[in-house]
Amino acid sequence: MKRTLYIVRHAKAEDRAAFMSDHDRDLVPEGIMASARMGRYLHEQGVQATVLISSTANRARDTAKVIAEQLAIDPQSIILDEKLFEGGPKAYLAAVNSLPADCESAMIFGHNPDVSYFAEYLTHQDVGSMSKGSVAAITFDNLNWSEVSGRTGFLAFYVTPKELLKQ
Repeated sequence: MKRTLYIVRHAKAEDRAAFMSDHDRDLVPEGIMASARMGRYLHEQGVQATVLISSTANRARDTAKVIAEQLAIDPQSIILDEKLFEGGPKAYLAAVNSLPADCESAMIFGHNPDVSYFAEYLTHQDVGSMSKGSVAAITFDNLNWSEVSGRTGFLAFYVTPKELLKQ
């Protein structure tokens, strides 16, 4: 069975102010619009995800909600994983390795540099620093989620919000 993982970096958020927790930063209007465009694009491409997992940080959670709405997925079904906030790429791998066996596609929402490192770890391809609001789709052939690890995936596509503005 072919499985697909969509790695999503949160969209543009508020700058961190001295009085504000990094965890509590919200999306700015530009980030909300970019998330909606990305979700619409993914929907038009026929992307489906049966499981959505997000960092508990406001900006990641809200990016997940906006994209879920565009994909006609109930935002209440998003699984929030606090380890994805500052947990490093190992936290992302643990989340993926624990996906249900019957899940064919999943989407995980998080933060840089972790998402970029994670995409490169899985594919051993140069993804670079993922842009805010971007999506990397990684496919795995004949692997269970529990078997996913370094160099087991193939980068199917990488798309940024700026690229969508050009279309």
